[in-house]
Amino acid sequence: MKYSIFAMTLSASAMLAGCATTQGESAEGVAPTSATAVLLAADGSSRGEARVTEASDGLHVMVDAKGLTPGMHAVHVHGTGNCTPPDFTSAGGHWNPSGRQHGRDNPAGMHMGDMPNMIAGADGSGQMEYVIPGARLGSGGMPMLDADGAAIVIHAQADDNRSDPAGNAGGRVACGVISGG
Repeated sequence: MKYSIFAMTLSASAMLAGCATTQGESAEGVAPTSATAVLLAADGSSRGEARVTEASDGLHVMVDAKGLTPGMHAVHVHGTGNCTPPDFTSAGGHWNPSGRQHGRDNPAGMHMGDMPNMIAGADGSGQMEYVIPGARLGSGGMPMLDADGAAIVIHAQADDNRSDPAGNAGGRVACGVISGG
Protein backbone atom coordinates (compact mmCIF):
# COMPACT_ATOMS: atom_id res chain seq x y z
CA MET A 1 0.00 0.00 0.00
CA LYS A 2 2.77 2.47 0.96
CA TYR A 3 4.60 1.62 -2.27
CA SER A 4 1.46 2.38 -4.35
CA ILE A 5 0.97 5.80 -2.74
CA PHE A 6 4.67 6.62 -3.23
CA ALA A 7 4.55 5.52 -6.90
CA MET A 8 1.38 7.57 -7.55
CA THR A 9 2.90 10.65 -5.88
CA LEU A 10 6.11 10.28 -7.88
CA SER A 11 4.12 9.82 -11.10
CA ALA A 12 1.95 12.89 -10.41
CA SER A 13 5.05 15.00 -9.67
CA ALA A 14 6.63 13.94 -12.95
CA MET A 15 3.46 14.82 -14.89
CA LEU A 16 3.28 18.27 -13.30
CA ALA A 17 6.94 18.92 -14.05
CA GLY A 18 6.29 17.97 -17.67
CA CYS A 19 3.70 20.74 -17.93
CA ALA A 20 6.26 23.47 -17.25
CA THR A 21 7.49 25.56 -20.16
CA THR A 22 10.51 27.76 -20.55
CA GLN A 23 9.10 30.35 -22.94
CA GLY A 24 8.26 33.44 -20.97
CA GLU A 25 8.42 31.55 -17.70
CA SER A 26 8.87 33.71 -14.66
CA ALA A 27 9.44 30.89 -12.16
CA GLU A 28 12.44 31.46 -9.94
CA GLY A 29 15.64 30.24 -11.52
CA VAL A 30 14.26 29.83 -15.05
CA ALA A 31 15.31 32.50 -17.52
CA PRO A 32 12.61 33.67 -19.95
CA THR A 33 13.12 33.14 -23.68
CA SER A 34 10.64 35.81 -24.76
CA ALA A 35 9.51 39.16 -23.48
CA THR A 36 7.24 42.02 -24.52
CA ALA A 37 7.06 45.77 -24.04
CA VAL A 38 3.92 47.87 -24.38
CA LEU A 39 5.04 51.17 -25.91
CA LEU A 40 3.39 54.29 -24.49
CA ALA A 41 3.64 58.01 -25.19
CA ALA A 42 4.11 60.54 -22.36
CA ASP A 43 0.34 61.03 -22.16
CA GLY A 44 -0.20 57.28 -21.68
CA SER A 45 -1.58 56.64 -25.16
CA SER A 46 -0.52 53.50 -27.01
CA ARG A 47 2.40 53.64 -29.41
CA GLY A 48 2.46 49.91 -30.18
CA GLU A 49 4.46 47.03 -28.81
CA ALA A 50 7.80 45.29 -29.03
CA ARG A 51 8.63 41.62 -28.69
CA VAL A 52 12.02 40.17 -27.83
CA THR A 53 12.71 36.49 -28.49
CA GLU A 54 15.88 34.64 -27.54
CA ALA A 55 17.38 32.39 -30.22
CA SER A 56 20.74 30.69 -30.72
CA ASP A 57 22.12 33.70 -32.66
CA GLY A 58 21.00 36.35 -30.13
CA LEU A 59 17.92 38.39 -29.30
CA HIS A 60 15.38 39.00 -32.06
CA VAL A 61 13.69 42.36 -31.46
CA MET A 62 10.46 43.14 -33.34
CA VAL A 63 8.89 46.58 -32.96
CA ASP A 64 5.40 47.42 -34.22
CA ALA A 65 4.80 51.13 -33.61
CA LYS A 66 1.94 53.53 -34.28
CA GLY A 67 1.06 57.16 -33.63
CA LEU A 68 4.51 58.50 -34.50
CA THR A 69 5.34 61.51 -36.62
CA PRO A 70 6.14 60.36 -40.16
CA GLY A 71 9.85 59.93 -40.82
CA MET A 72 12.92 58.27 -39.35
CA HIS A 73 13.09 57.37 -35.64
CA ALA A 74 15.88 55.87 -33.56
CA VAL A 75 14.93 52.75 -31.60
CA HIS A 76 17.15 51.56 -28.76
CA VAL A 77 17.19 49.15 -25.86
CA HIS A 78 17.78 51.23 -22.72
CA GLY A 79 19.43 49.82 -19.62
CA THR A 80 16.73 50.39 -16.99
CA GLY A 81 13.20 48.95 -16.98
CA ASN A 82 11.45 52.17 -15.99
CA CYS A 83 9.38 54.43 -18.26
CA THR A 84 8.35 57.43 -16.17
CA PRO A 85 6.77 60.19 -18.27
CA PRO A 86 7.03 62.79 -19.55
CA ASP A 87 10.62 62.41 -20.83
CA PHE A 88 11.33 58.72 -20.04
CA THR A 89 14.84 59.55 -18.81
CA SER A 90 14.16 57.00 -16.08
CA ALA A 91 15.00 54.32 -18.69
CA GLY A 92 18.64 55.42 -18.42
CA GLY A 93 21.14 55.25 -21.24
CA HIS A 94 21.45 52.61 -23.91
CA TRP A 95 21.95 49.03 -22.79
CA ASN A 96 25.73 48.81 -22.79
CA PRO A 97 27.04 45.96 -20.62
CA SER A 98 30.34 45.78 -22.51
CA GLY A 99 31.20 49.47 -21.92
CA ARG A 100 31.53 50.51 -25.55
CA GLN A 101 30.76 53.82 -27.26
CA HIS A 102 27.61 54.47 -29.27
CA GLY A 103 26.91 53.69 -32.89
CA ARG A 104 27.38 51.09 -35.58
CA ASP A 105 29.65 53.54 -37.47
CA ASN A 106 31.74 54.43 -34.40
CA PRO A 107 35.11 52.61 -34.46
CA ALA A 108 34.85 52.26 -30.65
CA GLY A 109 31.15 51.25 -30.74
CA MET A 110 28.62 49.86 -30.47
CA HIS A 111 26.26 49.51 -27.50
CA MET A 112 24.32 46.25 -27.37
CA GLY A 113 21.17 48.40 -27.26
CA ASP A 114 21.97 50.22 -30.52
CA MET A 115 19.56 49.20 -33.26
CA PRO A 116 18.75 50.48 -36.77
CA ASN A 117 16.45 53.41 -37.37
CA MET A 118 12.78 52.76 -38.06
CA ILE A 119 10.73 54.58 -40.70
CA ALA A 120 7.23 55.69 -39.72
CA GLY A 121 4.97 56.05 -42.73
CA ALA A 122 2.47 58.80 -43.47
CA ASP A 123 -0.01 57.05 -41.16
CA GLY A 124 2.49 57.17 -38.26
CA SER A 125 3.10 53.42 -38.17
CA GLY A 126 6.44 51.68 -38.48
CA GLN A 127 7.92 48.24 -38.04
CA MET A 128 11.43 46.99 -37.59
CA GLU A 129 13.18 43.71 -36.86
CA TYR A 130 16.73 43.38 -35.62
CA VAL A 131 18.95 40.69 -34.12
CA ILE A 132 21.25 41.70 -31.24
CA PRO A 133 24.03 39.16 -31.85
CA GLY A 134 25.02 36.95 -28.92
CA ALA A 135 22.68 38.69 -26.46
CA ARG A 136 20.52 36.86 -23.91
CA LEU A 137 17.35 37.85 -22.08
CA GLY A 138 17.88 36.52 -18.58
CA SER A 139 20.91 34.25 -18.66
CA GLY A 140 24.61 34.51 -19.38
CA GLY A 141 27.14 37.05 -18.23
CA MET A 142 25.36 40.17 -19.52
CA PRO A 143 21.59 39.52 -19.60
CA MET A 144 19.24 42.20 -20.89
CA LEU A 145 16.81 41.58 -18.05
CA ASP A 146 19.26 42.10 -15.20
CA ALA A 147 18.39 43.41 -11.72
CA ASP A 148 17.07 46.76 -13.00
CA GLY A 149 15.50 45.45 -16.22
CA ALA A 150 15.44 47.13 -19.63
CA ALA A 151 13.17 49.21 -21.85
CA ILE A 152 12.56 49.84 -25.55
CA VAL A 153 12.66 53.55 -26.39
CA ILE A 154 11.61 55.27 -29.61
CA HIS A 155 13.23 58.66 -30.18
CA ALA A 156 11.92 61.73 -32.02
CA GLN A 157 14.66 61.69 -34.66
CA ALA A 158 16.98 59.34 -36.50
CA ASP A 159 20.16 57.98 -34.91
CA ASP A 160 23.29 59.18 -36.72
CA ASN A 161 24.96 55.85 -35.77
CA ARG A 162 28.19 57.46 -34.54
CA SER A 163 27.72 60.26 -31.97
CA ASP A 164 28.33 59.12 -28.40
CA PRO A 165 26.35 58.57 -26.22
CA ALA A 166 22.98 58.59 -28.03
CA GLY A 167 23.40 59.33 -31.73
CA ASN A 168 21.75 62.79 -31.66
CA ALA A 169 18.39 61.03 -31.78
CA GLY A 170 16.40 63.71 -29.97
CA GLY A 171 13.81 63.30 -27.26
CA ARG A 172 12.18 60.06 -26.19
CA VAL A 173 8.67 59.88 -27.66
CA ALA A 174 7.67 56.35 -26.61
CA CYS A 175 8.86 53.89 -24.01
CA GLY A 176 7.98 50.35 -22.92
CA VAL A 177 9.34 48.25 -20.07
CA ILE A 178 10.52 44.84 -21.29
CA SER A 179 9.03 42.05 -19.21
CA GLY A 180 9.27 38.27 -19.58
CA GLY A 181 6.24 36.29 -20.62
